[in-house]
Amino acid sequence: MTALIASILPVGVRYAEAFDDAVPAPLFPAEERLLTGAKAKRRGEFATARRCARDALGELGIAPAPLLRGPGGAPAWPPGVLGSLTHCAGYRAAVVARCERVRVLGIDAEPAIPLPDGVLGLVTSPGERAALAALAPGVHWDRLLFCAKEAVYKAWFPITGTWLGFRDATVEFDSTGAFRAVVRAPGGPGGFTGRWLAGDGLLLAAVTA
Repeated sequence: MTALIASILPVGVRYAEAFDDAVPAPLFPAEERLLTGAKAKRRGEFATARRCARDALGELGIAPAPLLRGPGGAPAWPPGVLGSLTHCAGYRAAVVARCERVRVLGIDAEPAIPLPDGVLGLVTSPGERAALAALAPGVHWDRLLFCAKEAVYKAWFPITGTWLGFRDATVEFDSTGAFRAVVRAPGGPGGFTGRWLAGDGLLLAAVTA
């Protein structure tokens, strides 16, 4: 079966995904130490996402190894590799690519449900909210916007090593499945482009270049 995320990724990006934590996902001892005190749900998500990462890295010919945390808590990928992880209720995924093929890479997944009350106003500008209101019904655009901004941040941080606030990026959607993010924070790219997908009760966004 074709991976759900495959349709929004360019050639050269390897991926793996899972829809639950049923498949055993053993961790390296160094990864186990990152989970000290974690609850079962957190352990399952973490381990399955790491298994996805190892499967995707294997497509690049990279042997299994601990995937630990780097600066800011982001995954510390092997030298010469960019990657991104995501997990939400009912979905876990990893994407990786060689740095000579891809310059930026970030993904996020969210359940296809509205954002909780009050959240949209915290993560958007008035202009973004007006643009969302004008989009055709059938997609939870508020949650998709949140998803796209998370993907933008995951692409931004490895380049800059700095945090990016939700209101530092303005996202515009295209009904064909594309989006553009304009970033006003200094020290990095002024914008990103990406693809989005709604299906199987999920919203996915990927930023690549």
